[in-house]
Amino acid sequence: MKLVYTEQALEDAKKLAAAGFREQAEQMLDILRIDPFQASPPYGKLVGDLKGAFFRRITIQHRIVYEVREDIQTVKVIRMWSNSR
Repeated sequence: MKLVYTEQALEDAKKLAAAGFREQAEQMLDILRIDPFQASPPYGKLVGDLKGAFFRRITIQHRIVYEVREDIQTVKVIRMWSNSR
């Protein structure tokens, strides 16, 4: 799958690197590139404004939020940082 990033996700990537989570984020992105529906590590479905999107945890606090477009073999990374906590 091809990965594309929102501007927000690119900004979040800088925060992750500065916080020392770059390697964990890259591992999750590699999984998304290969198979965004791979069972392990677990993923979840989002509701509300992000209904139809999925997430995977980078850390307990931070997660990658993404959408999958199977018709064009693309994963759109929406966010990679959490402002909560």
